[in-house]
Amino acid sequence: MSELTTAARPYARAAFDYASTNGVTDQWAEMLGFCAAVADDATMKAALDQPSLNRQQSAELFNEVCAEKLDESSKNFIKLLAENDRISLLPDIAVLYHHYQTEAEGAVDAQLISALEVSDQQVQAISASLAKRLGKKIAITTSIDETLIGGAIIRAGDMVIDGSVRGRLEKLSTTLTK
Repeated sequence: MSELTTAARPYARAAFDYASTNGVTDQWAEMLGFCAAVADDATMKAALDQPSLNRQQSAELFNEVCAEKLDESSKNFIKLLAENDRISLLPDIAVLYHHYQTEAEGAVDAQLISALEVSDQQVQAISASLAKRLGKKIAITTSIDETLIGGAIIRAGDMVIDGSVRGRLEKLSTTLTK
C-alpha cells in the first residue's frame, strides 16, 4: 500500500460519509473523478507547485478551474485539501471513494484480463458466476494482455483467479525447480 493511499484514506472516507449522509454519492463520485483528472494534469500540477502561491490561493485556483463541477460543500472539501497540502491526493481519493461506494452498494469491482477479446456472453457468464460465488453484484471491466498467451486472469477484491497459460507455465516451472 502506498503512502499516498494511506494519506488519502481519511479524506475519501470523510467525503463518502458526507455524500452518503446527504444522498449525493453519485454527484460526489463524478465531482471527485473530474477533480482527480484536473489534479493529475501536468499544467495544473505546475501551477499549484509555484512557490508564490500560498495554500489559500491554491484552493482558489483549483476551485476556479473546477467551478462548473463544484457546489459549496465540494469547494470546502477542496479548501480543506489545500490547507493540508493534499490536493495532489485527489486521484487516490477518487479511487478510494469509488471503492467505498461500490462496497456500500453491495457490489464488487472485478477485472477480467484476457489474452484475446472476450464476448459479451462470456463476460455475463463470468459475472454471474462471480456474483453467485461472492454473493454480491459484480461490475466487470475487461482488458487484453497478449503476454498471457491464452486464458484469463480475474481479480475481484482480494481474490485472484489465474487461468492464464502464462500463469500455468510459471506454476509448472516453480514445481519443476523444487
